[in-house]
Amino acid sequence: MKDLRQVIRRPVITEKSTIERESHNIVTFAVHPEANKHEIKRAVETLFDVKVEDVRTLRVRGKTRVGRDVGQKPSWKKARVRLRAGDSIEFFEGV
Repeated sequence: MKDLRQVIRRPVITEKSTIERESHNIVTFAVHPEANKHEIKRAVETLFDVKVEDVRTLRVRGKTRVGRDVGQKPSWKKARVRLRAGDSIEFFEGV
């Protein structure tokens, strides 16, 4: 991976990730499936101007949908990034 903007796809905003961000300073992102921990750390530090202490990654399997048509959602990769104390990333300004 060369371009750091392709490493991070989007933030994952769920109830669990919001609680982790507020209590443990852990931010969750959906990342490129081929990105490794070093690339994720460099991308977060560069794009958001924060210091990263730890990166943990996991692959999320796509769910099978059954209804009128049978299909499957794609699999994706998730990264949980722990930031240094005092640093934070705000996704919604002024809300």
